[in-house]
Amino acid sequence: MSNAATSAPRRDAFFDNAKYLAIVLVGVGHAWGQILDGNRTVETLYRFVYTFHMPAFIIISGYFSRSFDLSPKRVKRLITGVVVPYVVFEFAYSMHWRLLGGDPGHDISLLDPTYLLWFLCALFVWRLTTPIWRTLRWPLPVALVIAALASMTPTIADDLNMQRVLQFLPCFVLGLCLRPEHFALVRRRAVRIASVPVAALAVAVAWWSVPRMTNDWFYRNVPAQSTGSPWWTGPVLTLALFGCSVVLSACFYAWVPGRRMWFTALGAGTIYGYLLHGFLVKEGIYSGFFDRPFLDTPLGEIGVALAGATAVTLLCTPPVRRALRFVVEPRMEWAFRQDAGEAARDRRPPSAALASDTPVPAQERVSA
Repeated sequence: MSNAATSAPRRDAFFDNAKYLAIVLVGVGHAWGQILDGNRTVETLYRFVYTFHMPAFIIISGYFSRSFDLSPKRVKRLITGVVVPYVVFEFAYSMHWRLLGGDPGHDISLLDPTYLLWFLCALFVWRLTTPIWRTLRWPLPVALVIAALASMTPTIADDLNMQRVLQFLPCFVLGLCLRPEHFALVRRRAVRIASVPVAALAVAVAWWSVPRMTNDWFYRNVPAQSTGSPWWTGPVLTLALFGCSVVLSACFYAWVPGRRMWFTALGAGTIYGYLLHGFLVKEGIYSGFFDRPFLDTPLGEIGVALAGATAVTLLCTPPVRRALRFVVEPRMEWAFRQDAGEAARDRRPPSAALASDTPVPAQERVSA
């Protein structure tokens, strides 16, 4: 076996599995979100999933952002893996809305992310501030204070969906603070067993909350005052939801397989499934598909969930990734200057470069 082969970084199957399963839950949640009216069972499951599916994904994103700094290599990856896809898909979603959504005058604005594109805005801000969080003595308490203050500040504008950026910030910072042994801890058999009653209790609480709380609390996209609640409920529910998100994320990680599965390879393409499945959901809305009475039946509700999971799975596959890599993960070498360090490495003999270069972990090269 060649030195190049032996030095290639191996992807951790656990994290790829977790990313894939979390994105599947995102797709299922978005599908269920279209048939909530008057359906308490679906809304209960919807709230249960929404409590942890994005936090679990964001925690992993933070975990693999620990090495981010403002070096040219990292900044280039941030631009090509986050900024460029955001610009391309913001334009694509806006045009989709104009042409098929019945709104020919819909604005195209890079400051007002469409639908699920808020995550790319958030990831951009979080990654840029990573050196700050890595420097602070108590980064998680500081992030929680910022999130709590945001939840009671109605003057925060909608630009870049900053409410979500700030209210989900503690999940990203928590990921920055975690180490491999923390994930090993939640994957023990005892935690896996304990997670079952915890999840059952969470479902019961979600059932109780349906007539008593608005879904906006789970989206983290508005301040407390916008829900008709007093200002002080913002910090209280922000901290409570963060605690619930962490606990349920731990339960989720406890059941994620650590070995290679048939879907493990799809974990490398979760950003494709995330960005693309929104077109299918929006098309279903525009075409009136989700208004069909059949979808209000138990069989229809199960069918919608399976359709969402299947669509996301197919969109994470290698053929889709190969076809759309030029817009989701473009190289864009023409747009960047080569820094002195890279130029020096290019001038060295291949054997010397191989011996001295430290490869970037594969999963750190993936944006989401």
